[in-house]
Amino acid sequence: MSFASQGFCPEIVQALEQCGYRKMTPIQQKAIPLARKGHDILANAQTGTGKTAAFALPILQSMVENPQPRSRRHVRGLILAPTRELAQQVADNVRQYHQFLSFTSAVAYGGVKMAGQAKALEAGVDILVATPGRLQELMEMNMVSLAQVEYLVLDEADRMLDMGFIGDIQRIRAQIKLPHQTMLFSATYPPKMKQLAAEMLKKPKIVAAGEENRTADTVAHVFYPVDEDRKIELLSELIGRKNWQQVLVFVNYKEHADAIAEELNRDGLATGVCHGDRSQGNRRRALQEFKEGKLRVLVATDVAARGLDIQGLPHVVNYDLPFLAEDYVHRIGRTGRAGLQGHAVSLVGREDELTALQVERMIGQKVRRVEQPGYEAKQRDQLVDKLHSKAAFRDRKGRSNRATADQSGAERQLRLRQAVKARLKQR
Repeated sequence: MSFASQGFCPEIVQALEQCGYRKMTPIQQKAIPLARKGHDILANAQTGTGKTAAFALPILQSMVENPQPRSRRHVRGLILAPTRELAQQVADNVRQYHQFLSFTSAVAYGGVKMAGQAKALEAGVDILVATPGRLQELMEMNMVSLAQVEYLVLDEADRMLDMGFIGDIQRIRAQIKLPHQTMLFSATYPPKMKQLAAEMLKKPKIVAAGEENRTADTVAHVFYPVDEDRKIELLSELIGRKNWQQVLVFVNYKEHADAIAEELNRDGLATGVCHGDRSQGNRRRALQEFKEGKLRVLVATDVAARGLDIQGLPHVVNYDLPFLAEDYVHRIGRTGRAGLQGHAVSLVGREDELTALQVERMIGQKVRRVEQPGYEAKQRDQLVDKLHSKAAFRDRKGRSNRATADQSGAERQLRLRQAVKARLKQR
């Protein structure tokens, strides 16, 4: 199915051709016709399936068909995203889609000065892409009004709930005075999402482009069992020996990211870091250098799990498996996009075995385990057998106990420091 068949105006069709879009993805085929009719949408789709076009194009076409003058500091279309990276990516796409139209769009997120964002909003914009926290700040300072919003989109809505933005979302929605179309797009569909959808959507159309909580068929998964204190050594070995040239590595802790990057750089592997303690400029520069091939490895926390759009990324590595198995889907969604092949590699320490089991249950497949010669994990078979056979272990939901997670994190950081020191002594 082509975009031209959806009745988009010539300017939008021209923009899509310039973007290299040819055929619609499954989520676009299902969501665009419904959104064009003005329905509220609840969409469940894997990352990398073309969700931005699925909600942005119908909004732009509706604006073309129902022109309205811009008002000072007012917005017609509002798109909320959980992270600055995702907000910037969505804003860039929206700008490409309306490049041949007379529309204006802006982006607002924290971590940078507010003055430039306020200036962009001064004359009013047709579409604003924003993170909930920064939008709240702009609203409190009367730099933006939502009274004329006609279209509201929550992108990665489940992530916004996980990050505690529910209060901000409710306050933002309360400022919208006009009847409006609402669209929720999400990679997963937990119970909290059902509650939010019931509150925000009116007779929504349910759209799904693949089974919930599944990863793309183009991704090959593999687990490397390894003792915790040898993970850094194994990671460097795999990247070097297998000649991986572009590797996104996920960790659970900022301290891990810095230590791992330092160690990989010592091994001659150009490595950058992306986490919440780095400035927005630093993060953007690291991502750009990674995309350009100046950096071979990018080590990131889950702040980067959604919103990073790296064309053709071949390898994603979980140095730490995430606390919740659902987050595995978001991390792995960075590879295997747009029909390309991707590889998802996880270094599975003893503490990760329960999450590894839950990941397998979630993605609906048994993940191949590879014992790297020289890095065989000690006394692991008995633990794995117990996790698979005993319901008390098998049916646990995840490592949700914060105190336990913090304690585990402190222990892991200590072991990582010890492993790094041991490697330095060997040099």
